[in-house]
Amino acid sequence: MSQTFDLCVATDTITNDAQQLGVTVDELKRIGIHVSVKIVRHPILQLQLSYQVALPTQSLATQFNWPTWQSAHVGFVDYLWEETCLECFITGRLVNDDDTVSADNTESYIEMNASPDGRYALYQFERYRHPNTLPPMPLYQPDGHTRISVNWTDNIKPPVMSVKSPLSNTASLAHKSYHYERSVGLPLTQLPNQQYAIGHTTIKHLHPCVILWFGETALYFASSHATPPDFHNRNYWSKFEG
Repeated sequence: MSQTFDLCVATDTITNDAQQLGVTVDELKRIGIHVSVKIVRHPILQLQLSYQVALPTQSLATQFNWPTWQSAHVGFVDYLWEETCLECFITGRLVNDDDTVSADNTESYIEMNASPDGRYALYQFERYRHPNTLPPMPLYQPDGHTRISVNWTDNIKPPVMSVKSPLSNTASLAHKSYHYERSVGLPLTQLPNQQYAIGHTTIKHLHPCVILWFGETALYFASSHATPPDFHNRNYWSKFEG
């Protein structure tokens, strides 16, 4: 089963953002981001998130900061949200050592940051933005010492440009779009009653989101937004349907 999310840009500062980038507000609203989330079992049991970004104009593509994939960069790095960053927030209940789900803690959640170049970070929060230290507290494996890592798929695709011209074969009327894609997996533990957990946290709700940087301008994307944008606000997260 696959759960899909179509992300939209936060509009609080969109007029100023468009002016800074030399594009129209409509062009920023036409940036398309599609996220597919599913449970896969090979090569390991994991929650796989596939991010697809489509830019509608060459002007945006020219200014876009999309780091090039480099296998040597794969590893845990803090402060990735200060760059183009693929993110996901996950919440549920804590799991005890005997694989039972605690009923007295429903506020803890996980934040995933992933750069298109292979760097990543996984953080654990006890409740809304707490602990409030920077960088946040890493998400550890049950041993309490080893940081949980992500699994990048082996089909790392370079950016591509597509041209669609349903009404004419002339290049002047053709619609061009610029596509970028990454897939990342989070290791899962199978629990009773068709439940899954990452680390010690079950998956009940999730919130895929993206920060895209164009030069010095950041745009924020999610399926729905708080005002001002706040990815940590769980009132805007979706129920996990995996």
